[in-house]
Amino acid sequence: MRKLILAVSAAVSLVQLSGCVPLAATGVGVGVLMADDRRTAGTYIVDEEIEIKAGNRLHDALGEKAHVNVTSYNRRVLLTGEAADAALRDKAEGVVKEAPNVREVLNEVIVGGATGFLARSNDAFVTAKVKTRLLDDRRFNAHHIKVVTEAGTVFLMGLVKRQEGAAAAEVAAHTSGVSRVVKVFEYQD
Repeated sequence: MRKLILAVSAAVSLVQLSGCVPLAATGVGVGVLMADDRRTAGTYIVDEEIEIKAGNRLHDALGEKAHVNVTSYNRRVLLTGEAADAALRDKAEGVVKEAPNVREVLNEVIVGGATGFLARSNDAFVTAKVKTRLLDDRRFNAHHIKVVTEAGTVFLMGLVKRQEGAAAAEVAAHTSGVSRVVKVFEYQD
């Protein structure tokens, strides 16, 4: 429990200080993460670009009519969030499919009202707990797994071996606050 509290405190501190960190230090941090990533450096950067560009396209196309998050891993895009109706949900998928470098879109947007600040904060806390627990497990490298939480559902992305994916899903499923785990991994075996 102490590790969890320390990890969450560190994450909150980093978010609060993110505007104060010099670019050189940020570059070093990104370099370390990229060195331990199974994606190529080019793909890592393309994934970041996809998230920004697709997010901007969604905002331009949907405005405040939907709350859609964009997460890209190996050019596969996961859409999570809420849309008022199925037509908006489908429109979000179509907009993202047309974004440059997108290989595949996994649309997990639910039809319903947008979640509020409290629900989103809880999802961020659940994500932090899952990530912390993944770091403690030695059956896989936690840096190979991206965690996204929406309405208590944890989505796991990454380039993993089947055994690693199963172990990560088990860890996530046994984390308090997680109602469901969805594996959207790409398997290497």
